Amino acid sequence: MRIGISGWNYAGWRGVFYPAQLPHRRELEFASRAFNSIEINGSFYSLQWPSSYQRWYADTPPGFLFSVKGPRFITHMKKLREVEAPLANFFASGVLCLREKLGPILWQFPPNFGWNPERFRAFFELLPRDTVAAAKLSLRHDDKVKDRIWTKADARRPLRYAVEIRHPTFLVPEFFALLREHNIAFVFADTAGKWPYVEDLTADFAYCRLHGDEVLYVSGYSEPAISWWAKRLAHWRDGKQPRDAKLVTPRPQTSAPHDVYIYFDNDAKVHAPFDAKRLAERFGITALPFAS
Repeated sequence: MRIGISGWNYAGWRGVFYPAQLPHRRELEFASRAFNSIEINGSFYSLQWPSSYQRWYADTPPGFLFSVKGPRFITHMKKLREVEAPLANFFASGVLCLREKLGPILWQFPPNFGWNPERFRAFFELLPRDTVAAAKLSLRHDDKVKDRIWTKADARRPLRYAVEIRHPTFLVPEFFALLREHNIAFVFADTAGKWPYVEDLTADFAYCRLHGDEVLYVSGYSEPAISWWAKRLAHWRDGKQPRDAKLVTPRPQTSAPHDVYIYFDNDAKVHAPFDAKRLAERFGITALPFAS
């Protein structure tokens, strides 16, 4: 069970979640002791540097995991057209420097991009299934990252992917069948009713993003809401579905255990870190010591 936050570098959190005198460079160090996983979202907006991933690896404790958000250049701008070089650039930018701390890679698609079977099948087939394959793909990078590349894998490890959609045309059995074929998780995204929400399990892990209980990015989660999510997480961890699960496809016939990743993205009013801590406590996940 991995419970954490989406991003960690928020000015409004200083003096509220982060101690007032904590240097900004130590914020990840602090947050990674409070949570056992964090989503890197800066990689969505621009390609990062290998030195950044190396620093993030060094700043976090053993056993910690990052999820990494894939570039919007691929999902929002190219919309999966001719993305082999951009995908190679992403992996060459230093993602593999996270080594054993690299968790799932998240692909979030915009509200104006609907279900396109041909593009999604081609994209899923292009995704490397392990770190060695990712290192091989990274060698196809173009000049956009020529002065900041990392094309090595320290070991062969499987790679996991999750997809977050925001267009209702995805809610068809064919899309979920394709996700299952490639063991890609459908993201359970709570967007306060703004975008589609269903709970089909499509991989050997579950991935959740909580963007706000009532108002997108702004509102926190009440105790009843935290309890509601905790019960669902317990079901998904066991590979099961709640009786009232909202599904497009039939309930899974197996009950194999699932890893679960859940990130709070309601950061605007500093609810995210405190909501994440309250949910983690429901599962006996406690903070590690932090040396100030």
